[in-house]
Amino acid sequence: MSRTFSLLIFLGMTAFFACFFAYPIWAALEAAFRGPDHRLTLDHVAEVFLNELYREGLWNSFVIAVWTTLGSLVLALPLAVCHVRFAFPGRALLNSLVLLPMILPPFVGAIGAKAMLGQAGALNSLLIGLGLMDAAHPTDWLGQHRMLGIIVMEVLHLYPIIYLNAAAALANLDPALEEAAANLGCNAWDRFWRVTLPLIMPGVFAGGTIVFVWAFTEMGVPLLFDYDRVTAVQIFRSINDLSGNPFPYALVVVMLVFSTLFYVTGKLLFGKSSAGGGGRAATARETTPLRPWQGWACTLLFAGVTFLAVLPHLGVVLLSFSHDWYGTVIPKTLTLEHYRGALGHELTLSSIANSLKYSSLAMLVALVLGIGVAYVSVRTRLWGRQVLDAMAMLPLAVPGIVMAFGYLAMSREGQPFHWLMLGEDPLLLLVIAYAVRRLPYVVRSAAAGFQQVSPTLEEAAQNLGARPGKAFWRITLPLVVPNLVAGGLLAFSFAMLEVSDSMILAQQASHFPITKAIYSLVLALGSGPNLASALGVWAMIFLGVTILGAGVILGKKLGALFRG
Repeated sequence: MSRTFSLLIFLGMTAFFACFFAYPIWAALEAAFRGPDHRLTLDHVAEVFLNELYREGLWNSFVIAVWTTLGSLVLALPLAVCHVRFAFPGRALLNSLVLLPMILPPFVGAIGAKAMLGQAGALNSLLIGLGLMDAAHPTDWLGQHRMLGIIVMEVLHLYPIIYLNAAAALANLDPALEEAAANLGCNAWDRFWRVTLPLIMPGVFAGGTIVFVWAFTEMGVPLLFDYDRVTAVQIFRSINDLSGNPFPYALVVVMLVFSTLFYVTGKLLFGKSSAGGGGRAATARETTPLRPWQGWACTLLFAGVTFLAVLPHLGVVLLSFSHDWYGTVIPKTLTLEHYRGALGHELTLSSIANSLKYSSLAMLVALVLGIGVAYVSVRTRLWGRQVLDAMAMLPLAVPGIVMAFGYLAMSREGQPFHWLMLGEDPLLLLVIAYAVRRLPYVVRSAAAGFQQVSPTLEEAAQNLGARPGKAFWRITLPLVVPNLVAGGLLAFSFAMLEVSDSMILAQQASHFPITKAIYSLVLALGSGPNLASALGVWAMIFLGVTILGAGVILGKKLGALFRG
């Protein structure tokens, strides 16, 4: 493409990010710091720290994030070492399943966890059956240990992020460094702690930072567990009292500041690769064969962790088929009634149609933006292209709840973007929100495609008389279609089950996407949780199929999209 056209793309992408990424954040900041006389004030933000309830929410969010990160590290690091260093039965298959907990939404899994951890749930029924619990005094797991339940759910959902980063760092580590330590008499345990771990720490901490910020801002699981003493849920509960109430925006700003500080601190401390940890290994490492019992121990470790991670979602499946799941390990009778009810329920049908509409339009927007950003970043030498690429990746670091409230603030009456609210229809807001949030997947997929296609093909077409735009359209674009399809599938599927934007921006039942409908059904009496589970199963099947399709196209590159 011509430099002029590339420059136009760059300016267009920059304007879009300014309007729909930077400005929403600014709108939330402005609402938080605006006083009654429209002057700048710090009173609202100060009140967050003076109010005992808000302080407790921040502290609990921090505690959950710390323990989630540590728990994810404890699970992920041994798995990464086993996969990179050792040969064991089922190694390739188990590694391919490592993303499964990541793509299964914990918001849906929390429904199954509640069914299994209730006083008459599967866990207590199992313990009573084994004689380990008094049937007259069953433990109320979620009543007494809801924070612990949230931490466990988030650990089982997020550990693959640290696993992917740690495995990549281990694979790129030069084995000569450990061999030198061994030659100096250092045993295997000391080599790991004194040589290997410090060298892979940048990769581990990159994943850990993402996990920490994710857990700190998580809203779905605490909301399903009825745990209101975290900041994200406190923000959500205040959504009906936004008129003239700046404190929800103040909470959003505080969450944004803390998340940014955690992310920047992690980058400053461990963002730079150490001397031996950067780049590819100078010599390839071969996996070490193990004794049969050791190999099967690695297999059982992988399989056991994966099973625990998907167990809550298996609970969702059982609940969707159960006629009455009460006081038994598994439902006594199974039925398809809830699936028929879910497909015939007015709320579920409209939510499915809404999610398909929102996600499809968001995917198209993300594809257009992603192609533009990736092309400018890979194929041009324009000043600022790295900044544009970084901006496209920032939605992964900014909490979804912050962006959602930013969109609410910028679309208020009297604001420049009030036109985004089509009456009471959040169509444009949700489409833009979904597109911005999932843009990183499209950008990375498209960039990988452009890197694989030689620019000489485009240049040859131009030498034969084709205009730059036509050469791109006829030559380059068809060659990167598989990558665009994969990125589009990822953007579409994750948008279908987006929690923060869906819960906050969709306020009327006729406009509910799937996640908001699931939450509403969970709160309903009678068979509401069963219907929500059936709808969740449909959603998980759809998500699984689309992710599988993206995985077939991208192969090993799919895991790279989730690395820090």
